[in-house]
Amino acid sequence: MIQMVLTGLLCGALLGFVMQRGRFCLTGGFRDMYIAKDNRMFYALLIAISVQSVGVYALIQAGLIQFEAGTFSWLATILGSFVFGIGIILAGGCATGTWYRAGEGLIGSWIALFGYMGMAAIMKTGALVPVNEGIREATSPVTNSIPATFGLSVWPFIVVLVAITAFVVIRHLRKPKVFIPTLKAKRTGLTHLLFEKRWHPFFTAILVGLIALLAWPLSEATGRMSGLGVTTPSANILQYLVTGDSDSYINWGVFLVLGIFLGSFIAAKGSREFRFRAPDAKTAVSSFSGGLLMGFGASWAGGCSIGNGLVMTAMMTWQGWISLIFMILGTWTASYFVFVRPRKKANAKQGALNTTTA
Repeated sequence: MIQMVLTGLLCGALLGFVMQRGRFCLTGGFRDMYIAKDNRMFYALLIAISVQSVGVYALIQAGLIQFEAGTFSWLATILGSFVFGIGIILAGGCATGTWYRAGEGLIGSWIALFGYMGMAAIMKTGALVPVNEGIREATSPVTNSIPATFGLSVWPFIVVLVAITAFVVIRHLRKPKVFIPTLKAKRTGLTHLLFEKRWHPFFTAILVGLIALLAWPLSEATGRMSGLGVTTPSANILQYLVTGDSDSYINWGVFLVLGIFLGSFIAAKGSREFRFRAPDAKTAVSSFSGGLLMGFGASWAGGCSIGNGLVMTAMMTWQGWISLIFMILGTWTASYFVFVRPRKKANAKQGALNTTTA
């Protein structure tokens, strides 16, 4: 138990600290791909996936950890990921992003987090279990593992992933640099690097990939045969608080997500970014609605932007990569209705007003 608590909190705190300091936000990254035509955060995600994939399969080949791809619930993955993508735009952050932003004192993220935890618990052990399990019965006749589907080793797929990642990253780094003014450093040495200096997304992604890799042996050492995961542990916290059943709901993943909150809080306090910020009524409703959709969609899809988008992609599964595609499509759809369409209407209204005035 002590090992579970210490290693779970440690891994989660590292992840929360790194994501907060590096502003590793997949919601903003997916949104910016559509609105600003900025793929930088998506490239960062590919880096994190690549680092984890190489490391985890090296550990598997060495016999240090195990992994089973399982079956592929294709319909649940597609629909759930699309709904989850819509939810993270309304909530203002993905599952992990909501945890680390809650650690910064953002009350809207707390509201989204409660909706997310509550709906995930309802889907997994509550009244919506039949809805959750019913759609997941639609499985693919082929295995969830992409390499096994083609009867090949996983390593050619990893090589292709690393090559594509290296190509897009190098091409991006060769682009002319946009000058971003920075404030004069007020700290020196390690304190400056940890709490003041702006972290590059690609550097942050390498750290996220290494932490995701570390999660595998730490988690499996406690009997939890998996890597990073946020949705089920988040639901487990609420289920434990309601039932008091620690045997069923308390595991390494619970301390992982609590550690994310703790690590983000430490990073935010150290960088002087922590402060309580209350949303207006409209934002609060949007945050809670987004949290509900996140919990619903992630339960259907079998994972969130971390469980599917970072971990299951690194494990070269159909579930991971198809989930990532439809998650992005969901964020683009929501971004159109939340950001693009209102802007177009406002511009059209302003244009009509200018014409009338002239």
